[in-house]
Amino acid sequence: MNVFTNWFKRNFSDPQIVILTMALVVSFVFIIYFGRALAPFLASIVVAYLLESVIVRLEKLKVPRVVAVTVVFLVFVAVMFILLVWMVPKLITQVTQLVQALPNYFSTGLDFLRTLPEKYPQLIQPDQVQSLISKVTAEVTVLGQQMLGKTVSSVFSAFSIAVFLVVMPILVFFLLKDKQQILSWLRQFIPRDSKLTLSVWHEVDVQIGNYVRGKAFEILLVGLITYIVFVFLDLEYAILLATLTGFSVLVPFIGAVAVTFPIALVAFVQFGWTAPFAYVMISYGVIQVLDGNALVPWLFSEVNNLHPVAIIVAVLFFGGVWGFWGVFFAIPLATLVNAIIQSWPRTLVATESEPLNQ
Repeated sequence: MNVFTNWFKRNFSDPQIVILTMALVVSFVFIIYFGRALAPFLASIVVAYLLESVIVRLEKLKVPRVVAVTVVFLVFVAVMFILLVWMVPKLITQVTQLVQALPNYFSTGLDFLRTLPEKYPQLIQPDQVQSLISKVTAEVTVLGQQMLGKTVSSVFSAFSIAVFLVVMPILVFFLLKDKQQILSWLRQFIPRDSKLTLSVWHEVDVQIGNYVRGKAFEILLVGLITYIVFVFLDLEYAILLATLTGFSVLVPFIGAVAVTFPIALVAFVQFGWTAPFAYVMISYGVIQVLDGNALVPWLFSEVNNLHPVAIIVAVLFFGGVWGFWGVFFAIPLATLVNAIIQSWPRTLVATESEPLNQ
C-alpha cells in the first residue's frame, strides 16, 4: 500500500499533472462513448490537418488566410468531385463484377483442392480434402446468408455515406477558416496554470499533423503505383485491388497481409499456376518491401515510430470499441497516445547511490 501511495504522491503532486490527467480522461471518455456518432467530425479533423499544411505554406507567401483557405478548399472539393465521378463508378462496377464472379472463383478453388491428392498423394489424402471442402462450403453458405441479411442495413450505410459527403466538406471549411476562434474557445475551458497540458497538446498537434500528411501521400503513391503495375500485368479488377492496397497502409502489417489474399485469388483464377501469377505476386511483394523500407522511413522521419506490437494492440483495441472506424483511426489514436507518453514529465527519483555522489 505504501508503494502505491508513494507512487501516487510522486506522480500526481504537481497540479499541472493533475490538470493534464483530467483533460486526458475526459477526452478519451468522450471519444469512446461518442466517437461513432462523431465520425464525420473526426474525419473532418483529419482532412483539416491534411489541408492545413498547404494553407500554412500559402500564408508564408503573404497570401491572406481567408484567400488561402478558400483556394485550398475549392481544390479539395474539385479533387473529391473528380474522384466521385471517375473513380467511384469504376469501383462500383468492378465490385459488382467481382461479386457476380464469386461462384466461378469458388468452383475454381474447389477444383484445385480436388487435384491436390493426385499431385501430392504422400502429403494429402482424399478424405482430408473432402472434409476441407465440406467445411469451406458450409462457411460460404453461412457467409452468403449473412450478406443477404445485411441488405437492409446497406441502405443505412448508403445514408451514412451521403451524410459524410454533405457534412464533412462543410466541417472542413469552417475548421480551417475559424481555426483560431475554435482554439480560443477551447482554451477557455483549460485552467490558467496548465503549461504542461498546452505543451502536450503542441506535441500531439505536431505528431498528428505529420502523420496525417505522410499517410495521405503514402496511400496515394502506393495505390497509384500498384494500379500502374496491375494494369501493365493485365490483372483483372486492377483499380479495385489497387485501392485496397493503397488503403491497406492505414493498418501496417495486418493490412498488407489481408490484401494479399484477394490479389492472390484473382491472379490465380485468371492466370492459374503460371508465370503471370508469379509476376503479380512478386510485384506486389516488391511494392510492400519498398513501402515499408524506403517510403515509410522517408515520410515519417519526424514522427515517433510505433512498435509493431503497439500497432497491433491499437488496431485490436480501437477496432473492438468502434468497429471499422476504430481500425481506420487506430494508428492516429496510437500516435496520439505515444505523443502524450513522450511529452509526459519524467520525475527524477532519488536512489540510494545519490548520497555517494554528494
